[in-house]
Amino acid sequence: MTRTSTTRLLSLAVAASLLLGCQKAAEPEAPPAKTSAIDEAAASIRSDELMAHIRELASDEYEGRMPGTAGGRKTVAYLEQQLKALGLKPGNPDGSYLQAVPLAGISGTSRGHIQIGKKRLPLDFPNNAVAVTSHYQPEVSVKDSPMVFVGYGVQAPEYDWDDYAGIDVKGKTIVMLVNDPPVQKDGQLDPQMFGGKAMTYYGRWTYKYEIASALGAAAAIVIHETQAAGYPWEVVSKGWSGEQFVTKNEQDNTDLVPVESWISQDLARQLFSDAGQDFDALMAAAATPGFKPVPLKAKASYTISNELRTVDSHNVIARLPGHDPALRDEHVVLTAHWDHLGNDGRAEGDGIYNGALDNASGTAGLLEIAEAAAAQPQLFGRSLLFLFVTAEEQGLIGSRHYAQNPLWPLDKTVANINMDGLNVWGRTADVVVVGRGQSSLEDDLQQVAQQQGRKVLAEPTPEKGYYYRSDHFEFAKVGVPALYAESGNQLIGADAEAGKRKAEEYVANDYHKPSDEIKEDWDLSGAVEDLQMYLRIAERVANAQQWPQWRVGSEFKAVRDAQMQAE
Repeated sequence: MTRTSTTRLLSLAVAASLLLGCQKAAEPEAPPAKTSAIDEAAASIRSDELMAHIRELASDEYEGRMPGTAGGRKTVAYLEQQLKALGLKPGNPDGSYLQAVPLAGISGTSRGHIQIGKKRLPLDFPNNAVAVTSHYQPEVSVKDSPMVFVGYGVQAPEYDWDDYAGIDVKGKTIVMLVNDPPVQKDGQLDPQMFGGKAMTYYGRWTYKYEIASALGAAAAIVIHETQAAGYPWEVVSKGWSGEQFVTKNEQDNTDLVPVESWISQDLARQLFSDAGQDFDALMAAAATPGFKPVPLKAKASYTISNELRTVDSHNVIARLPGHDPALRDEHVVLTAHWDHLGNDGRAEGDGIYNGALDNASGTAGLLEIAEAAAAQPQLFGRSLLFLFVTAEEQGLIGSRHYAQNPLWPLDKTVANINMDGLNVWGRTADVVVVGRGQSSLEDDLQQVAQQQGRKVLAEPTPEKGYYYRSDHFEFAKVGVPALYAESGNQLIGADAEAGKRKAEEYVANDYHKPSDEIKEDWDLSGAVEDLQMYLRIAERVANAQQWPQWRVGSEFKAVRDAQMQAE
């Protein structure tokens, strides 16, 4: 409304009052509510600016933001430019905004089959099987390796559980189920075994390949199952095809299991049937204490021919020094991964995995938080680090590299707050904490969410192990209390199932596909509210007298305790 029309309406109102006669004196106006600095900072986070960053990062010009490509380098340059413009300090003590993350790129072509007696079962890559190697070698071959079903592939002494009991798997191909053993008690999941419904790290495919390496297996096969994994086979087939990035050790990774493979459940059923086994019966047995591995009358052969290269990618990091000299050398780290899956000429359409939601949205969100914090530096007693990590999609490589090569001491890193894929469907009445029960950071989340009029809920599918699937996990592994939260499913103004439907549609139709692009129905009001929440949590942690603590029972508490004792 213009000033002229406002003045005219005011004049008419005064004239009407005089004509009617004032029966009582006008009540004085209430003074405007005081706005705090943190309120001002939170209010500065805007959906239009957020969308502008997402639109830039998810554009075709960035070619899917794959590390080691022109699009990846363009992403790093954009982030560095934005952080400099905000006036934030370089996050690397060497005076730069970059931390080099050396990557080894392996582009493998896989061939293989399973021999069952006289029958040869071909592996149809990538339609029902994928196979990669971390060995930095031109060719990796496994020939006629005896196959063994090892249930869920878990060695967990604290649960008196050993899926490898009584067998030496050195040189063998182990076949295992995804997730934790779903141990039953009185017809329900036993809450005392493997977290009950919630997944432990034993359920992650990363653990399964790690134990395969430790035990000297020739190949490790994980059987995919959509509900247990939390994503369809297409995510596996696309994500494990094309160039894979790894970090390379002095042994060129030859100390790791030579072949890391997935097969579809349909192929697994055929394999077990041809080998004279009942797949469903073995699944049930694998969830029973005392399970023993079952040799299969089958042998696996793989040949992976590799094109090799080394790539220097980068984490991007900026620092906002704390205003309190006594706390300034302590840090709160906020993270988001900037990378995605690049460009695949074999895919439908243009083949560009733009990754608008995953994770251009989180990257843009972290930029918005950085801008809000930089404008109100007096709010933070401790220092803030804004860390944009590379190669998350390749197995959390960028965050792992930082955690293993920290630019600022871990024993002075008080917390990590991570964001990976923002809510793009509107405001919600709830907030979901992923991995509920891990740390006291959930108390801060609870307080801030209540201020927003929102309730905090546990994740509805803890069995999918999301706490172990984003960059905060690498901080947790080295003892730093880490928070991962996201909007819930209770979309304001919509039916109770609307949010759940949106999330399920995204996973089924867009997750890790070229179709993950900005959609016409996006509503960033919920994303803004979540970013304001993260900012307020960072402000609380940056000024609290006590550091965040792991809960008793968290698998990460012992690491932090040892870290603090060694200080």
